[in-house]
Amino acid sequence: MKASTLNKSGLNRLERRSIAALASVYGLRMFGLFLILPVLAIYAEQLDGASPMLMGIALGIYGITQALFQIPFGMMSDKFGRKPVILAGLAIFAFGSLVAAVATSIEGVIFGRALQGAGAIAAAVLALTSDLTRENQRTKAMALIGMTIGAAFLLALIAAPWLASYIGVQGLFVMTAALAVVSMIVIVKVVPTPIQTYNLEVRAVPAKMLGLLKNKQLIRLDFGIFILHFVLTAMFVVVPIIMLEKLGLATRDHWQVYIPALIGSIFFMVPLIILSSRKHLLMKVFLLAVSILFFAQILLMRGPDSVMALTLCLFFFFWGFNLLEAMLPSMISRVAPAASKGSAMGVYNTFQFLGVFFGGFIGGLVYGKLGVSAVFVVCALLLLVWCYLVYSAPALRLLDSLVVNVDHQAGVDCQAMLDAVEGVEEVIILEGESTAYLKIDKERLDQAALDKIIIHD
Repeated sequence: MKASTLNKSGLNRLERRSIAALASVYGLRMFGLFLILPVLAIYAEQLDGASPMLMGIALGIYGITQALFQIPFGMMSDKFGRKPVILAGLAIFAFGSLVAAVATSIEGVIFGRALQGAGAIAAAVLALTSDLTRENQRTKAMALIGMTIGAAFLLALIAAPWLASYIGVQGLFVMTAALAVVSMIVIVKVVPTPIQTYNLEVRAVPAKMLGLLKNKQLIRLDFGIFILHFVLTAMFVVVPIIMLEKLGLATRDHWQVYIPALIGSIFFMVPLIILSSRKHLLMKVFLLAVSILFFAQILLMRGPDSVMALTLCLFFFFWGFNLLEAMLPSMISRVAPAASKGSAMGVYNTFQFLGVFFGGFIGGLVYGKLGVSAVFVVCALLLLVWCYLVYSAPALRLLDSLVVNVDHQAGVDCQAMLDAVEGVEEVIILEGESTAYLKIDKERLDQAALDKIIIHD
């Protein structure tokens, strides 16, 4: 088979424009969701009908609607087009923000937050990114969009308390609605309208997702992201209250805790990320990260009695949290079967959003019945279970994904030829398609033999 020269250039102008626009849309939406996290618990106490349990539900309710609507939105984007579905999702998100802004009761805020989550555009944005990028640039594009989520989280934690002191939490909800409108303008004016593609690297197929629940390696990782976001949301039911009521730190000054904790955690996270890139060290770093989170809960259970003590507790928490948030998606993609990466990420995201909901709900319930320290006890117990699962589980079979094009010529069995290449562990070619989904062992891969079979861009 004749192969053209591999296009090894970087992102072209259209790709840079598309990725920048889509990353900004995704980042602005996540910033709007995260912006409420550090201040909602304090605000919710002042609303009519407020209780610790309802306060926790208000914090985490967007997780359950995200979990319910993310796959339907992705499927609708296949049928009706990416941009119309993304615009509809952003409109729902903006409306939910305004509902929460004008609400005077905790039930009203819960309804608004549920609407925010119902505008679940993540799958459609990733599918649009896939449509607008070449195969050999797609991993880079997804990584850049993923980085905006982390940046949005960090910026929101730092900015939210300061902004809330000037415009109030109602103002923050109005601000998130405005950001959604800006994102809609970017989608219409800046993002090109592509020809849609069928890419199983980003597309979740419900039938495949059910089958993936039987994969023991994947379900352990899914359970891990559930615990991680359960702990995050449960903590933010009580951490802002600790700062305000126990430490006497005004809301506008909460940045004094978050900034040093976050910056310190990033500084210490980088060396461990580098170490985790070595296959034989990956699971050791992973177990260390979960253990760091567990240690943070032990410190918090003791009841930090100063700003410095709480900053130290949150430093350990963010160190472990940011490390795991970076490692887990990569591990999911390497464990997932060929042609099932999009479906595996769909299951993973569903578990993540369920963790957000149950973390808020159970965190609020425990706080109301048993007090602040009990929330950290529940989190510590879950993390202890996770530590055991990581320690006792068999080694993960970590392979890399590769999507290539093949030429279906008469009498040529592409499947058999790819199967015969050293280092190619799994091959799936969809009937009638020229795309092959591979799982490869990079250390053993015979690149020269593979290049003779595939068609390069």
